[in-house]
Amino acid sequence: MDIELDPPNGITGFPLGMPAEAVKQAAAELGRTKVSNEGSTSTFRPMRVTALHPQFEIVFHMQRGTTLRAAEVWNPEPGPETINVSFRGLDVFRTPALQLVEQLKDLGLTVLHSEPSHWVLPKLSLGLTRTTGHEVPLDTDGEPLYFQAVLTGPDDYYDFML
Repeated sequence: MDIELDPPNGITGFPLGMPAEAVKQAAAELGRTKVSNEGSTSTFRPMRVTALHPQFEIVFHMQRGTTLRAAEVWNPEPGPETINVSFRGLDVFRTPALQLVEQLKDLGLTVLHSEPSHWVLPKLSLGLTRTTGHEVPLDTDGEPLYFQAVLTGPDDYYDFML
C-alpha cells in the first residue's frame, strides 16, 4: 500500500474537504474504524474518524463534523503488508528523522523546529513528530530515530507559527 502525502490537498484517497460520511466509508476499506465525537461542531472536541489497519492508524480530523480538515498518519509497524508513506518521493517513516528534515530543507521548504520532537512546514501544512508511546530505536540525541506521525492539513494549518 502506498500513501502519498499531498499537503495542503490531503493524502491518497482522502482529499481535504471530503464529506465525513465518505471519509468513514473509505476508512472502513483500510480496516476497522472508530468514530469519536460524532457530528461535533466544536473546535476543541472535533469529530475524528480513526482507520485502524492492523499495521498502522490514520486519524481523520473533521471540520464542524462535516468535512475532512486534516489527516494524521502514524508510523506503520512491520507486518505482512508493505506500507509506504511518502512526500515528494521521500520516505517519511524509513528515513531517519533528522536526515529527512535536511532533505526537506534541500527541497527549498521552510521547516520550523517548534518543540523538541516536532517539526512543521508552514504554508505547506505538514507536521512531523517523533513523539511515541512505545519503545523504538533512538537517535544519538535520545529521541526516536524515525518520525512517528505526520499530519497533513489545509494551507493555513501551521501559518500561526510564522
